[in-house]
Amino acid sequence: MKRFYKDVSVEPTEGGYRVLLDGRPIKTQMGKPQLVPTETLAHALAAEWAEQDEEIDPRMFLFRDHVDFAIDIVGENRDDTIVKLLAFAETDTLCYRADPDEPLYRRQQEDWEPLLCRLEDMYGVAFQRISGVMHKSQPPETIATLKAHLEQLDAFALAGMTALASLSASLAIALLADDEAVNDPMLLWRDANLEEEWQAHQWGREEEAEERRRKKGDEFSAAHTFMLLARN
Repeated sequence: MKRFYKDVSVEPTEGGYRVLLDGRPIKTQMGKPQLVPTETLAHALAAEWAEQDEEIDPRMFLFRDHVDFAIDIVGENRDDTIVKLLAFAETDTLCYRADPDEPLYRRQQEDWEPLLCRLEDMYGVAFQRISGVMHKSQPPETIATLKAHLEQLDAFALAGMTALASLSASLAIALLADDEAVNDPMLLWRDANLEEEWQAHQWGREEEAEERRRKKGDEFSAAHTFMLLARN
């Protein structure tokens, strides 16, 4: 698609901020007003439009899809979004360990156990650790506490959380990434990829797999930045 506008601007409006292209407000992919909660996020969206060349490159829109997901999907059905997020807790990457006699198990204990313990302290919950591939449900009180926390988040935070949990296969990682004390979320991304990194170290690296992981890492970083920009 060719660039069809010249000027990009941001203005405050009832309910938040919006981006204007040649004075016309942008709508979401489902045709709703694209209103965002913070001026910083609006300016980040505006920068994505302003930096386009004569041909619009959709890959440059790091935040637009997150915003539209928050408005079009989460805003329409928060309950479904929360249910899907809690499903990541039931199969959380950080909870599934190798058999205790395997070297990978020791590495998981070193890297994952401190993260889970930190999350347990943050929310006053207990996670079930599982060795092997057999599923075990998390304690109902843990799920209930996490559900209560997620219900307090706005649509934009839930949208960012959904992206982080989907990419890392871990609600624990997503919740930790949302902690304001986190200085480098990419360390969490590294921890989420511990098993893949372990396999690559043991059996060698495959170029296409490495490229896919790099792209997912970029998406993880963008989702985390989106959450920060959208935070009131």
